[in-house]
Amino acid sequence: MKYYLLLTAAALIGYLLGSINTAVILSKLLYKKDIRLQGSGNAGMTNMQRVYGKKAALFTFLGDFCKGIIAVVIGRLLLGIFASKGLHGACIAGAFAVVGHTWPLYFGFRGGKGVLTAFSVMLVIAPLPALVAFAVFLITVVITRYVSLGSLLAAASLPACVYFLGDILRSQSGLGPVFYLSVFVAVLIIVRHHANIVRLLRGKESKLNLRTKNRKD
Repeated sequence: MKYYLLLTAAALIGYLLGSINTAVILSKLLYKKDIRLQGSGNAGMTNMQRVYGKKAALFTFLGDFCKGIIAVVIGRLLLGIFASKGLHGACIAGAFAVVGHTWPLYFGFRGGKGVLTAFSVMLVIAPLPALVAFAVFLITVVITRYVSLGSLLAAASLPACVYFLGDILRSQSGLGPVFYLSVFVAVLIIVRHHANIVRLLRGKESKLNLRTKNRKD
């Protein structure tokens, strides 16, 4: 019973931490506007860069990245009192941190797409697969300048990375909690990018532009 109570606590803490949407907070505090009503309407780092520039994007990155790490650490500590169950707490807290970022309690359940928070969660739990998926993202963005396409391909590759690199990590087997976490965040990210997928297919998706602010979707 105590195990399930602590697992629930890890999920709740992860969700509440994930609900702290850095992009929304910064846009309202510093610019007196809601980022969800600007640019592409997404409450994430890429849209912050397009609308408000590199500094805003950097602070958004730090906030969204750190909350995923904090959630995983707390989840691991909570379940760490049970032998070999710390990973369960880390995975459930990390999963709900991504859910919180996507559907934040504090901001009307309208958040971002969870890519950055998911990356930070996976980086702590499964560093090697996360870095391989990040390499997929980076290569795609460099070649195409489509952040959304990079995110989609990285998300799609993540479960395979976890499955095939499981032995190297010496963690759970390929179908352990880390694998299920990777499938969960991959599906969530892909679903949240449904509008981007449509725009990509129509050739109307915005490309990354680091030189100037772009207030258009």
